[in-house]
Amino acid sequence: MVSTPTVADAPQKGFFGHPRGLLTLFFTEMWERFSYYGMRAILAYYLYYAVSEGGLGIPESTALSVVGVYGASVYMTGVLGGWLADRIMGAQKAVLYGGVIIMLGHIGLALPGGMTTVLIGLVLLVIGTGLLKPNVSGLVGTLYSADDNRRDAGFSIYYMGINLGAFVAPFVVGTLGEKVNWHLGFGVAAVGMALGLIQYVVGQKHLGSGGSAPVNPLPAEHKGRVLGRAGGIALAFVVVLIGLSVSGVMGLEGLVNLISIISAVLPVVYFAVMLSSKEITKVERDRLIAYIPLFLATALFFLLFEQQPNTLANLAEADTDLNVLGFAIPASWFQSVNPLTIIILAPVMATLWMKLGSRQPSTPQKFVGGLFFVAVSFLWVVLSKFVGADDGKHLPIMLALVFVIMTVGELMLSPVGLSATTKLAPKVFASQMMGLYWLAPAMGQGLGAQVVKMYSVENQQMYFAIIGVATIACAGLLLLSARSIKRYMHGVL
Repeated sequence: MVSTPTVADAPQKGFFGHPRGLLTLFFTEMWERFSYYGMRAILAYYLYYAVSEGGLGIPESTALSVVGVYGASVYMTGVLGGWLADRIMGAQKAVLYGGVIIMLGHIGLALPGGMTTVLIGLVLLVIGTGLLKPNVSGLVGTLYSADDNRRDAGFSIYYMGINLGAFVAPFVVGTLGEKVNWHLGFGVAAVGMALGLIQYVVGQKHLGSGGSAPVNPLPAEHKGRVLGRAGGIALAFVVVLIGLSVSGVMGLEGLVNLISIISAVLPVVYFAVMLSSKEITKVERDRLIAYIPLFLATALFFLLFEQQPNTLANLAEADTDLNVLGFAIPASWFQSVNPLTIIILAPVMATLWMKLGSRQPSTPQKFVGGLFFVAVSFLWVVLSKFVGADDGKHLPIMLALVFVIMTVGELMLSPVGLSATTKLAPKVFASQMMGLYWLAPAMGQGLGAQVVKMYSVENQQMYFAIIGVATIACAGLLLLSARSIKRYMHGVL
């Protein structure tokens, strides 16, 4: 999360009463999310479909794990992307460079080079998204002064751009990938990012000076040395990983395991450094301790939630009746249910919290609600199988409701998690706490890459039932601990 301060010298009119720069960032993020969610909707299918069907033919469990660690890697590099913007290049350049690298990543996937071009493409996507994603949202904040009452509404409009891109992508990229050619689908994702880049460059003049330079630049005498070392280490790490994987020395399984381990260890190191710091007060240390169970709950939530592009995508393709009114719908279309539900329900949830006011659930209780709903969505898969079609497959409406129930959990936990992170952060670690928050979904997806290895279409009911029941048990444990957690929060609601 970039710590760009509010500048608000951008043109203040031009987009429905909001700064003109909001239009630029709205479409930048919309096209980036179009490319991200479009590619993600077909990635697992391309990896495990047989070579005769245009895919790579790798084992299903490995393919689903690769999708999981890809998501984990994206969240982990976001921490680095925020640091690079703060210390080296500024948020505006980070977004531009990130977009270019993302486009090159999609082009890599669009090339028929087998596993080699897939790995190169995914690495580029991870690097590019890590640069763009945490910084483009920071730029939205620079369009408004701190006391501007349009600020929350501006972020709401921007958030709609994210979900609009995510909603449309599976219909375009998914349809072309599944029905025509996988590489054409990836190519369209590249075109989407290119369109986002073009309008970003054209509209960049409307962003003002916010994020145009690093807010905490490295001293000039250290910059070259730090960049040289960091770049060299990063390049060597990527080259070694790709080399070991392509040569077969490590293999995809080894790569998945390594990233899973990193995703689990990194947050532990982060917490250890913060808790051992002498610069935080006792109250701040207590609040940080209270944050640990909330962090773990977030990781568990995303372990389930981010199975949309792997296990649930596989269910849609392999065990769902896709014939609707005589038309065979692409399985990737189910990936549009989540953003559509957010567009519909986000205003409802926001209104609900406003109406409840002081009577609304506490932060830990909202986390419990998030875990409960994502667990129920997994149990719904089990129910769906019992009321399946004549051939025993899931009915489309039943599988779609899995995504809807998940999204209710997301709206209870995800925005609250971001808010709680800012409120519980020690002052000296304010920006780094936002980076720590994004390591929770990284951890969830990294560990989830190991969990999905136990899934198969044949054992789906046992798989979803065990994980669903275990998650409800964890939600119950968090509920029992809610009072103790609140005590350690020292008045933070």
